[in-house]
Amino acid sequence: MRNYGRMFLAALIALALFCPGATAAEQAKITIKMATLAPKGSNLVNIYEKLAEEIRIKTDGEVGFKIYWGGVQGDEKDVIRKIKLGQLHGGAFSGSGLGEIVPEVRVTEIPFVFRNHREVAYVRERLRPTMEKLFEEKGFIVIGWGDIGFLYVFSKVPLSSLEVARQQKWWTLEGEPIGREMYKAMGISPISLSVSDVATSLSTNLIDCASATPYMAVAFQWYTRFKYINEYPSSNILGAMVISKKIWDKISPQSRNIILDLARQSHGRIEEAARKEDEKCMKILLDAGIQVYRTDENIKDEEVQFIFDAAEKTRNNLVGELYSQELLDRTMALLDEYRKEHPEDTKVIRIE
Repeated sequence: MRNYGRMFLAALIALALFCPGATAAEQAKITIKMATLAPKGSNLVNIYEKLAEEIRIKTDGEVGFKIYWGGVQGDEKDVIRKIKLGQLHGGAFSGSGLGEIVPEVRVTEIPFVFRNHREVAYVRERLRPTMEKLFEEKGFIVIGWGDIGFLYVFSKVPLSSLEVARQQKWWTLEGEPIGREMYKAMGISPISLSVSDVATSLSTNLIDCASATPYMAVAFQWYTRFKYINEYPSSNILGAMVISKKIWDKISPQSRNIILDLARQSHGRIEEAARKEDEKCMKILLDAGIQVYRTDENIKDEEVQFIFDAAEKTRNNLVGELYSQELLDRTMALLDEYRKEHPEDTKVIRIE
């Protein structure tokens, strides 16, 4: 069955919009210190480095970026704390990290709601002004938004029923409210761990089920511990790069406009590259012998309905903790609006 976990932190490679070398940063008048959990080495890095260099050139050397890769500045909560202390200026974050600043942003990560990337994009774009205003009120500027990808459930055994699923040892990210509520609604007691503890916990059988994007599963080599991947994903993971308003206000208005324009122009290229990475990693998974567990063929209709009911309960239970009822209603209304305007778009993302 499909489930919801928060394994998207490593996929922040799709959000590191600016990746300059140290020399370029040193030559700039204003050096913005950024941190990300993303490892250096993806094909996406080339796109980001070109974008960062273009920003440096078009701002006449006013703005440069120094990026701390691979989590050397700590996890997302650590980075946010350092930004508030002035030790860093910004970072590339997943929805989980962004939610530490603006909880409302998590409303588009609710499980088992969005059928494909187009639905996600439609809703997020229309909520974007609201979210950017909320971030600015908290002292942050959103430089660029990203779609990290869809989460799939990985397991060591076929998840042939709710009973079997409840017998497994599921992982959830420490302090993750959406995962907590979804597992609770499913009758599952997950094991809370940091991302850095997942690989060891899989090796020692402390956990045996988890959700991840294909890229994450390959990047962290988690897939070597699994035998199955579920046919359908559970949710789409949001990401964004944000910087402190304090340093943003030191940049000239002209350069600020240049940065935002270049970032938004590159949005499509970056997301396309990220999806290609996911596609490539999915092929690696299947070539390695990971078997696709076909939900439609193996799970009873009443159990599928139970999952969707649990997802509805999850999003309702998070009202007041992450977002308001008004914002949840608006999100669902936008999704309904898209489906009415695009009746031909009934495709549900799945592993073919």
